[in-house]
Amino acid sequence: MNADTPLPADSLPADPSPGVAAAPAVAAALPSEPPLAPLEARALGCLVEKELTTPDVYPLTLNSLVNACNQRNNRAPVLTVSVSEAEAALEGLRQKRLAALFAGADARVPKFRQTLDLVYPLETAARAVLAELLLRGPQTTAELRTRAARMHPPLSGADEVESLLADMAARPAGPLVRRLPRQPGQKEARWAQLLTGEPAGVGTDFSGSDADVAGMPAARITLSPGAAAASPAALPPETEQRLAALEAEVTRLRTELAALREALGGG
Repeated sequence: MNADTPLPADSLPADPSPGVAAAPAVAAALPSEPPLAPLEARALGCLVEKELTTPDVYPLTLNSLVNACNQRNNRAPVLTVSVSEAEAALEGLRQKRLAALFAGADARVPKFRQTLDLVYPLETAARAVLAELLLRGPQTTAELRTRAARMHPPLSGADEVESLLADMAARPAGPLVRRLPRQPGQKEARWAQLLTGEPAGVGTDFSGSDADVAGMPAARITLSPGAAAASPAALPPETEQRLAALEAEVTRLRTELAALREALGGG
């Protein structure tokens, strides 16, 4: 299906109409059977990210979601996701009640939104941190604090990030994240999200050329520059923040351009 071809109305559930009470929130529980597939995790992370960074062009069209999944910045690993694969990921998220079709009155093409907050009620800062883990894999507290700043006002410090992570790890209904054992040569322990299940190969970075990465076929992965380094030197926080702001602006402009093309019928 072409990215601009409207999907059947019943392909994904629509949001409640204005004035109609929303359905009760799904009880928060870590999905155990089955967990998110890797591409579902990428799509969910993208939906959360775009809601927080580019709310003016959110919810996303299918084409915009494909572009978001295939971004080269703020992604590890870099992927090449097709329209059909993005559709399959959306369908998987729908079945897990983590995505829905947006039924806006002015929607000329189908648009999609995340419903993570209905299944796992989290404050915005925690959603931003979880999205970073979905998009980049295991990271240290310092990395999460700096990188999540593009989706949420800068967190006050490492202690606040640790508190958010600890809360997500200690949820009575099931943990969403887990601290990984510190590996040889690493100065800090890293945290991993658990929506895709227990981390496989704890301590493994996105560095293999032939091995699968997070369950994704190696032939479909493009390692970003520097991804093979197990513990790359961190940039100064102010530099990371400036880079994150620039990346967010570039992403916003690309998303707006894609939306404009779709509105003009140019795909």
